[in-house]
Amino acid sequence: MTTIYSEIQNLLARLTLNQSPSWQSLLDVLLTQYPGDAATLMVCEGEELVPVAIHGLQEDVLGRRFHPASHPRLADIAATDGVRHFATDEPLPDPFDGLISGAPDALHVHDCMGVALRAGPRVVGMLTLDALMPGQLDSVDHDELKAIAGLLGTSLDMAMKARQTRARLQDVLSHTGRTPLVQRVTGRSAVMRRLDDELTLVAQSELSVLIHGETGTGKERVATQVHWRSARRDGPLIKLNCAALSPNLIESELFGHVKGAFSGALSARRGHFALADGGTLFLDEVGELPLALQPKLLRVLQEGEFQPLGSEQMRSVNVRVVAATNRDLEDEVAEGRFRADLYHRLCVYPLHIPPLRLRGQDILLLAGTFLEENRARFGLHNLRLSASAEAALLAHDWPGNVRELEHVISRATLKARPQAGEILTLAADHLELVRHSVLSVTDMSRVAGAVSADDIVPLREAVDAFQRQHIQTTLEVAEGNWAETARLLGVDRGNLHRLASRLGLK
Repeated sequence: MTTIYSEIQNLLARLTLNQSPSWQSLLDVLLTQYPGDAATLMVCEGEELVPVAIHGLQEDVLGRRFHPASHPRLADIAATDGVRHFATDEPLPDPFDGLISGAPDALHVHDCMGVALRAGPRVVGMLTLDALMPGQLDSVDHDELKAIAGLLGTSLDMAMKARQTRARLQDVLSHTGRTPLVQRVTGRSAVMRRLDDELTLVAQSELSVLIHGETGTGKERVATQVHWRSARRDGPLIKLNCAALSPNLIESELFGHVKGAFSGALSARRGHFALADGGTLFLDEVGELPLALQPKLLRVLQEGEFQPLGSEQMRSVNVRVVAATNRDLEDEVAEGRFRADLYHRLCVYPLHIPPLRLRGQDILLLAGTFLEENRARFGLHNLRLSASAEAALLAHDWPGNVRELEHVISRATLKARPQAGEILTLAADHLELVRHSVLSVTDMSRVAGAVSADDIVPLREAVDAFQRQHIQTTLEVAEGNWAETARLLGVDRGNLHRLASRLGLK
């Protein structure tokens, strides 16, 4: 066996001891030996293959999810006991056609091989090698690559079992007895890693959580993960959008009603609190709750009991409340539109979801997710971004955040007039992005004549918005270090912490 096998073996041993495998370093070492223009190392999550390391491919590949049922070559590799080297004229489409970094837009891969990573009979991952020139991979030793795949499969299985063991230990400590389905937030940026860590921390508690974030940042997804990472994951997760109901219906939706409680109440109905008993209730847009109803919600949070509409009986429930809002509830409290005592009951642990514009390269990972979805939707061989499109995505300020990105990719795919079976490249023109930058004082004076009174926001709101964005940007530069952030902003550290808390950043 050659030196590369020993190098991989030694590296895996060190990584296993550290219990934090760096799959990218493994792939990099592997590619010092083997020729090729691109490679992926993927792990199985359910029925999908998820890239954890890439070489020579566009960044958005790390955000894609590959289902073998949609990619015949990957299914073929998974079914092969050993290395699968595809012929140059192989008719099965390659999942990485057109995605090799720096290659011409529609250039197909001409040499491809892959090997499944196994733990016994189970496929736990996959390694793929691609080249643009026919015969470029002919020199690869299949026996050696299969042996290396065996090492990788064993290491990956050990890492997965270690994670499951930690999850089972947490179950024992929390007396639940069931290993959770723990998802992760999408992103590798420092701000998203911190959010993921905070999610894990607060989910294991029983504290009420208030999720702050701009429209489209994914507040419902975060609330779902709080539930699935908690000891309540065996119980129901019930969701209610407070802004979607009329004030006449929302009390009944929350607390239920008895037959005859009001005109049209022909039968009794359980409310969302009763449905969520033993689990989690997610109240989206909680800032829209009518002021008159807020004391009843406060009572449930304080006493764990409520009174259905029209009933004389109190009912007890065991419910954890996770709420979300894109409003500044401290301002709502100051204006008398939201009760201070309810705000403090909901905001025991605040979670702030950073806007997309502060997530850096994560934008391309999220774009990869939506590109793969649209590739499957339109029956394309592949869907990719041009260099100009990538630059446009990274330069845009995303006022609609992740939801806007999803819609931009879907709309751009349609505007590019997709034809089934082709490799389609989205250019910057297809995206049609319009920048929504904050206007300078000079800009404001130039457009003042076109601005109506309805466009003017209160001064405090405008100042808070600027401070929030400026602190977020500086915190990103300081890689999450609050002391360094205070130094860069030229303010006292304690004052910065107090201001950040008021602005919903902590």
